[in-house]
Amino acid sequence: MFSHALKSTPSSFDLPMAGLDRPVQVRRSNRARRMTLRVSHTQRSIQLTVPKRTHPFQADAFVTKHIDWLQEQIDDIPLPRPFTDRAEIMFRGEPCLLVFTGDEKVRRNKIRLVIEEGKSVIYVEGSAERAPTLLLDWLKKQARTELQSRCEHHAKNLGVSFKRLAVRDQTSRWGSCSTTGTLSFSWRLILAPQVVLDYVAAHEVSHIREMNHSANFWALVLQTMPEMEKGRSWLSKKGTVLHSYGAEL
Repeated sequence: MFSHALKSTPSSFDLPMAGLDRPVQVRRSNRARRMTLRVSHTQRSIQLTVPKRTHPFQADAFVTKHIDWLQEQIDDIPLPRPFTDRAEIMFRGEPCLLVFTGDEKVRRNKIRLVIEEGKSVIYVEGSAERAPTLLLDWLKKQARTELQSRCEHHAKNLGVSFKRLAVRDQTSRWGSCSTTGTLSFSWRLILAPQVVLDYVAAHEVSHIREMNHSANFWALVLQTMPEMEKGRSWLSKKGTVLHSYGAEL
């Protein structure tokens, strides 16, 4: 009976828990030696990794034992901030009001950033249904332009070059540098203050010289980005909130 239950249970499954507003995502792993529980603030999920032969009852008991800790972690996740008409987002570190015109007669969708009564407003003209996607595409384009400029600046400072630059919706890291010279970044950096985007650009460009986090590496980052600690500190304290923008309720 016990053996049959193990064989019939899939390698990954959702475990509903009373008192939690979301299920626990359970994943069996051949390499796991103990149960490990984590809360992803970026994916807004609870993840439990367990050894391959762990019974669902054992997983349930483990989560129940840590239910108070889980609830504290969930309470710390920023509420979703979907892209909707009249919503407020951050853009380059400043609050910005979204206005979706919903004008179906507009032949060519257009996005305008204006200042009205001292406040930044982003107008998305065209179909209200397509507005969130249009806004996201625009934000990605803004991020790519800014990151390209800052990476070229830091590459020149450090005497290196990179092959290409990609902008994605990365959840595990803000940027990365491949051994082939490709730099990848989260588009959400355009929401943060300029010093934050600049720091991440300097960080990844420095990896072209040092593919590690040694003292030499940090010396390179500081060399090309004297304000690196300011950007690094902001990300450490407030970075999680960037993943709430555009998230669904």
